[in-house]
Amino acid sequence: MGTRITPYTAQDQESKKEQVARMFDNIAHSYDFLNHLFSFGIDVLWRKKSIRILKRHLAAQKLEGGAKIMDMATGTADFAIEAVRMGLTDAHVTGVDISPGMLDVGRQKIQKRGWSKQIELMEGDSANLPFDQDTFDAYIVAFGVRNFEHLDKGLSEMHRTLKTGGLGIVLEFSKPRHFPMKQLFAFYFRFIMPTIGKLVSKDAAAYTYLPESVQAFPEGKDFLKIMESCGYQNCKCIALTGGIASIYTGVK
Repeated sequence: MGTRITPYTAQDQESKKEQVARMFDNIAHSYDFLNHLFSFGIDVLWRKKSIRILKRHLAAQKLEGGAKIMDMATGTADFAIEAVRMGLTDAHVTGVDISPGMLDVGRQKIQKRGWSKQIELMEGDSANLPFDQDTFDAYIVAFGVRNFEHLDKGLSEMHRTLKTGGLGIVLEFSKPRHFPMKQLFAFYFRFIMPTIGKLVSKDAAAYTYLPESVQAFPEGKDFLKIMESCGYQNCKCIALTGGIASIYTGVK
């Protein structure tokens, strides 16, 4: 589906999934710092808004207590941790990621906060999830779907694991379309971010891949059409911060 964008284009013998896993293993030590630095901390507000949407859905379904939630592409578990911090203390969050290095950092953060009972992390692939059909009341995925090797397959697989009426929430970067945000965003993503990322993470390719993957991602109405083709209903898109990011929702 579209241009194949990978972190290490010279490593053609590796799949995109293998390259993405290696990239995140390489930058796991600096990921949280750079993530918040590059977004000026706004990513925290985006996550909070996403979780408020999640909480409203669970309340409407009378699932405030004991809900089962999947945090796909959990990385260092920021989204899962924020969900518990914002009041979902009776829920059980299962974080899934393909990078052992990121998961190790996430487990340390969870243990430090004493939330090991609420949050479980495991290695797994979006295209072949180790869960039965109708397992989760909702899933959340932040800045992860553009890294899927097969976007439609990943969305379909996550849809399979949702219970009927379950909610899928996707938080992802998008491209601003209006002056001056469009020009500022393009300059920042293409020049400033890769330079700082290379200095701090020691992996130049990782922060060159980020703007390339955002550029290639089918955002807005195009992404909603893909969600609908994968079986989601009542699909919606909420633009954030001048179009820098978007929250997509769909119901099984």
